[in-house]
Amino acid sequence: MVRLRRAAGRDLAALAALEQTVFSGDRMAPRQFRHHLSAPSSDLVVARSGTDLLGYALLFRRAGSRVGRVYSIAVADAARGQGLGARLLQRLESAARAHGLTEMRLEVRKDNAGALALYQRRGYQIFGERAGYYEDGCDAWRLAKSLLPPRRRARVGHAPRTPDPRKTR
Repeated sequence: MVRLRRAAGRDLAALAALEQTVFSGDRMAPRQFRHHLSAPSSDLVVARSGTDLLGYALLFRRAGSRVGRVYSIAVADAARGQGLGARLLQRLESAARAHGLTEMRLEVRKDNAGALALYQRRGYQIFGERAGYYEDGCDAWRLAKSLLPPRRRARVGHAPRTPDPRKTR
């Protein structure tokens, strides 16, 4: 059984190890994970099955802003294809709503079709791109999702964003 919970100090070594195996670049250092465990502007969630760390997700919040940023989601190879990424993302969205946020944003590698498909299934829409965003020079799509119910979205100006991704340059 996979359980999601807020990360704790005892997860640091496993978080650092997972980061090394999942990402080939743009990795977070153990000190960064340590910082996010106690930072009031971060929500760091882990997915565990027994003693195994299967994934994590990290949300950033900024004082005075209603927008949360999905900074990273990582899922161990052995746990892929089981909906864990979607569960982690849903947990971040719940945390964002609990903090009064009304929108989520993120960047995703243009060559990461699986992650892009996950975000789009969860209602995220492309609204731009960032050239050379990643350490290796790969470009990124910028995505956003309103956390407001559809009725409130129109009243506060959260119109859906659906630009043609081929025309964002």
